[in-house]
Amino acid sequence: MRQLNRLHQYQRLWHATDGEAQSVSVAELAARCFCSERHMRTLLRQMQQAGWLSWQSQSGRGKRGELHFRVTPESLRSEMLEQALNTGQQQNALALAQLDADDLRTLLNPFLGGFWQNETPTLRIPYYRPLDPLVPGFLPGRAEQHLAGQIFSGLTRFTPRSTLPQGDLAHHWDISNDGLSWRFHLHSTLHWHNGDAVTAGQLQQRLLLLLELPALRKLFASVDGIEITHPWCLTFTLHRPDYWLAHRLASYVSCLAHPQHPLIGTGPFRLLTFSRELVRLESHDHYHLGHPLLKAVEFWITPQLFDRDLGTSCRHPVEIAIGEPDELQHLQPVSNSISLGFCYLAQRPGARLSQAQLRRLVQIIHDTSLLQTLPLDENLINPTRELLPGWKMPDWPPQNAPLPEKLTLLYHLPVELHTMAEQLKRYLTTLGCELTLLFHDGKNWDGCTQLASADLMMGDRLIGEAPEYALEQWLRCDPLWPNLLSAPHVAHLQTTLDAVQRQADERERNLALQDVFNTLMNDAILTPLFNYQYRISAPPGVEGIHLNTRGWFDFAEAWIPAPAR
Repeated sequence: MRQLNRLHQYQRLWHATDGEAQSVSVAELAARCFCSERHMRTLLRQMQQAGWLSWQSQSGRGKRGELHFRVTPESLRSEMLEQALNTGQQQNALALAQLDADDLRTLLNPFLGGFWQNETPTLRIPYYRPLDPLVPGFLPGRAEQHLAGQIFSGLTRFTPRSTLPQGDLAHHWDISNDGLSWRFHLHSTLHWHNGDAVTAGQLQQRLLLLLELPALRKLFASVDGIEITHPWCLTFTLHRPDYWLAHRLASYVSCLAHPQHPLIGTGPFRLLTFSRELVRLESHDHYHLGHPLLKAVEFWITPQLFDRDLGTSCRHPVEIAIGEPDELQHLQPVSNSISLGFCYLAQRPGARLSQAQLRRLVQIIHDTSLLQTLPLDENLINPTRELLPGWKMPDWPPQNAPLPEKLTLLYHLPVELHTMAEQLKRYLTTLGCELTLLFHDGKNWDGCTQLASADLMMGDRLIGEAPEYALEQWLRCDPLWPNLLSAPHVAHLQTTLDAVQRQADERERNLALQDVFNTLMNDAILTPLFNYQYRISAPPGVEGIHLNTRGWFDFAEAWIPAPAR
């Protein structure tokens, strides 16, 4: 990018005198810019024609000329950035924005939010960390899970207006009387993001690839096979009824990519750019459902400093600002909610802790001021005694069983759990119990080697659009449970879940699952700690933003009013 190189040369000239006028020779300027005198004269002429500076040379070799600066390098960079963004040259904009984190945020602030770019509506969102690759299977981050649902489609889907799965790639499905055969009838006009028509064979191939993943094999353990029983019909054959099947297929983990091109999907937005600095989505012209009103959505990665002891992803951004409050003076809250997802405490039964001791630890957390006095930002968390609304912790008589002299607590991100762990450690010290803290640098338990030995665990459980199903999926697939419970206990739990999924009635199935979690809470194996308070703020003119259960909003429903002519 020649213009960027020219800007860098201009910065070298500027910084030599902090923008003050100077009397200088061409040879001295060439030395500052690491170029020949001939090229320096060309640069001076080009910069003068562009209006950046004025240069009055003197005839004769080695004579000193007068150099006056007319604009600052920062204003030039901002002007070039705006031009690159307005003409859709994101890569040039990225090159212009290669600055330190604080300078980058300052430079980007005026260009974040909603804009009409090249006569098309574009939404730019600042984000605090690089996004992880969108690989098949479970994704730990809320942003990645949300993106997967915007780029890819499943046979079914969840919508904000219902906890029951709705049609997506399949416009409807039917179930045999015995619950062992599920036929999903596909739309006949589906297209991949590259414009190719979708075939049932491609969807079958991708589904079979997903079922080879160990975690998803657990999720779809009841599935015997997937067959094409008509050019536009996929039939799932089960060896035992599973009335969660449509829910499982609506989860983001079951969204279907092209079998040969894993980043090409059929969702409302196609992935155009995915890098550590920029993620850009553009609307899919052949989307089979409601067409997005936004043409493009961009994530501009503006990294911040992190706590090195807590890894590089320790922040838990429950507040999304589309634009920066310091620069966008009219930024205003547009949506807020209490998350259904929760942070939790899990305790290992039997080995070193009796049930009375387990219950006492729960009471220490919930019946003292420990949760209410966490040194956290105001309006960030909401202490809770419920896993889901109505799924309450039991009330026990006061427990006074003496605690062991030593215990270990293992926890992962978000950073609020670090604060919680430190607070609990200090409290238990006053009771004569030494609590050793172990930190797993991750958003879930994947790859954690200490999970099988810790006495206590604290983690974060994200909840999707169907809360009860999300908790069933957690029990069935998360590595926490086989590491926390004994083998007979795990086997009994899985058998119970198999019995729950056989119930065709949604209400009865949810009540049966609630009984499973009531038992875990009554045995003090699992207890909720707190929910998050999700908030989204946006500048005026960005409409259609409503929080979903992951603290994000559906890009396909957001819109930007056309500018006044």
